[in-house]
Amino acid sequence: MQRFLEVKIDQETFSYHRNEERIAEETALDGIYVLRSSVPKENMDTTEIVRAYKSLTKVERAFRSIKTGLDVRPIFHHLADRVRAHVFLCMLAYYVEWEMRQRLAPLLFSEEGETEIQDDPVAPKKPSKESERKTSERCSRSSLPLHSFKTLMRELATQVKNYCSILPEAETSVVFARFTQPTLTQKEAYKLLQLP
Repeated sequence: MQRFLEVKIDQETFSYHRNEERIAEETALDGIYVLRSSVPKENMDTTEIVRAYKSLTKVERAFRSIKTGLDVRPIFHHLADRVRAHVFLCMLAYYVEWEMRQRLAPLLFSEEGETEIQDDPVAPKKPSKESERKTSERCSRSSLPLHSFKTLMRELATQVKNYCSILPEAETSVVFARFTQPTLTQKEAYKLLQLP
């Protein structure tokens, strides 16, 4: 706060007043931040630098997904090959999740497909028509309720394979597998994931 005040201290007096000019300069810059880049202008223009900076949120989301969504716990490796293998498996698991999110997008609250690149990277992102429809109707095109990725995975987890046994105490017992009947949401998800 010192830069916004002009303080005068004498032997017997103390006075201060606000530096209105400095306050006005700072107010004009409220909410604005500056990006500095070491990349030459010939390689990336200002717009590309802003887009690259904003795309870092995708990287942060990926790391958050690896740590929380995929429940990858810290594993302390000491050999370089094991560290590389661990990182590879984490990235492979994230890629599988990313692919599933892309394919299951019609059942999720998220945007579907690639959204168009806006001319002004600083302007707020405009939602797609499909995203606006999902927000207003709160259901998929096939009239199924929308899910977050986590809740959809929970619903898919209820599809199980049961092993049934006829005459379990007899010498000639028969064991067979039986799947639970999939819900409409599960059927649609399997179709989108191209699973039988």
